[in-house]
Amino acid sequence: MSPETASSKTKICPTCGTRLSENAARCLVCGTEFAAKPEPKTVKKAEKSVQASAMPTLTLSLPVAVGILALVMVITAAGAFAALRASAPEGTFDAAETATPTETPTVTPTATPTLPPTDIPTPTNIPPFEYTVAEGDGTCGFIAAQFKVSVQSIIIENNLPASCPISVGQVLKIPYPTATPPPPPTNTPLPVDATIQACEKVSIIVQDGDTLSTIAANYAVPPEAIKEFNGKTTDNVFVGETLLIPLCKRAATPGPTPTPTIPPPYPAPNLLLPADGAAFTLANDVVTLQWASVGALRDGEAYQVTVEDITAKQTRRLTDYVTDTKYIVPTSYRPKDNVAHVLRWWITPVRQAGTDNQGQPIWTSAGAASEKHVFTWVGVAVEGTPNP
Repeated sequence: MSPETASSKTKICPTCGTRLSENAARCLVCGTEFAAKPEPKTVKKAEKSVQASAMPTLTLSLPVAVGILALVMVITAAGAFAALRASAPEGTFDAAETATPTETPTVTPTATPTLPPTDIPTPTNIPPFEYTVAEGDGTCGFIAAQFKVSVQSIIIENNLPASCPISVGQVLKIPYPTATPPPPPTNTPLPVDATIQACEKVSIIVQDGDTLSTIAANYAVPPEAIKEFNGKTTDNVFVGETLLIPLCKRAATPGPTPTPTIPPPYPAPNLLLPADGAAFTLANDVVTLQWASVGALRDGEAYQVTVEDITAKQTRRLTDYVTDTKYIVPTSYRPKDNVAHVLRWWITPVRQAGTDNQGQPIWTSAGAASEKHVFTWVGVAVEGTPNP
């Protein structure tokens, strides 16, 4: 250092601590004015006092400094917003009123009056009436046909064996025919159900020896249609089973002049005489088969009478066609030995479908076959008895 610099004297600003020349009257940094120069002793004391009152050094950590800076920015932004709000036109910052939705009144539906359910008439069971068996009644089947009841109902009502044996003078309890109550009203069926309901059908009971193929052939209905209408998945049928035959699926009648409208099938004829299991032993006995009429037959319709000897070594069968409700078994068919033969017979309504090459009529089934009855016949046939 130069001698001039070493010999020059300085002083320190008591406010901000800036070093100034000894003769400076005012601090160039903070602007503090200095008083007149005191006595030397006093100056030394004041100098020492000024040096002792220097401002302390403030040290801040980084998080505190950031927090202070953020606070200053928030205060500045708030002030700017207040100034902007004061200078903006009136109503700029007013909140828009939100319309309160008005509740829509709910319309209460008028209660629908509930109608009381319609009572379905229930048939009242009428006690059976008594009937005395007279001569000529023959069998339970004949009596059942007269009063339009089933043979089974007579057997149950009188606690009789299954063969239903009766005798002249016997008092039987005959039930009244069961009244069928009217069906309750139904909704409109679906198209598929309506088609099934519109199809003309007939109900039959499977007899011994019947198969699905023979039943289909008798009614000229495809076997698949019978299976479909009865919910069957196989071709098996069982004796006593009830089947619905859809006549609307029947094939057209073959022939040069087919019938435009096929008449409905007849019900199964009810066999009357002889009684099921009857025996004929005298040589001059005439066996007359009788059955109840199924209605007025049309032209070209008849009853097919089938009789077969089931005890012969080789089954013999007799088939004939009549329009009456009785048939006399020809004596030529009678067994020619003294052994009792069991013969089985049944009746089937048939309709002529045409003629063959020899001019003989071709018959087709016109209804359900009757149940099968049997009778026994023994003795040598009487020669010369004419056929009916």
